[in-house]
Amino acid sequence: MKIGKETIPRSAICTSNENTIVVRGLDLCQEVIGKFSFSEYFFLLLTGQKPNPCTLAVLDATLVAITEHGLVPSVQAARMTYAASPEAMQGAVAAGLLGCGSVILGASADAGVLLDEVKQLIEQRRPLAKAAHEVVSRYRADKRALPGYGHPLHKARDPRVEALFTCARHAGSSLLYVEIAEAIERVIPDILDKDLRLNVSAAIPAVLLGAGFPLEALRGVPILARSAGLVAHLHEEQGASIGFALSYQATREFEYTGSVPAGFDAHR
Repeated sequence: MKIGKETIPRSAICTSNENTIVVRGLDLCQEVIGKFSFSEYFFLLLTGQKPNPCTLAVLDATLVAITEHGLVPSVQAARMTYAASPEAMQGAVAAGLLGCGSVILGASADAGVLLDEVKQLIEQRRPLAKAAHEVVSRYRADKRALPGYGHPLHKARDPRVEALFTCARHAGSSLLYVEIAEAIERVIPDILDKDLRLNVSAAIPAVLLGAGFPLEALRGVPILARSAGLVAHLHEEQGASIGFALSYQATREFEYTGSVPAGFDAHR
């Protein structure tokens, strides 16, 4: 990302005066509050456009799909932080979101780039199968992992994949990126000698891009969804704290592998 040349801060998102708050050209109190759902409002803030029913249905489905996924590292970080600092829920949420990278939650954005690389070849009149084969081969040659394929638990397709694809079909969304995602899945065994199936991180960009969601903003969808999930976990943490239990379990399994002074006894 290049440093901008602007010398005056500008934004098209929001302005206000003594009587009116304007968001993306609309009067917040008269035209938005009570008339937009949160997902509609998010899309409006992001793009300046109200989403059509297809886009809204797909966006809602993706947010629901990844809001909650158990005691994953980001949730554990949030709950342990809250246990140590219960006066700062915002800090605990931030602790959880800081773990949203290429392995947890960030893979959807990377998978979106992968799908878009195939789409660019299709636009150059490559057949779908050949375009998928070319891109996956390039990833292998560069020793890059394929984001959105393979899952430690779901060895067959992640069950959320078909749920999201079905939602996109019923909503009337473009299925071009769904077809690209499935074409990549088909060529993986021949190129990587592995049977890596689609997971939710590839399904999310496949349906969102087909519904008109901007590629550059894909990383924000898992972050928005997981924020809601973290608040739920932290609310539970208030009444049934497991933050310290999580740290105790880590201590119990801990093995020191460094050197020790002469005569040191770890059991004393």
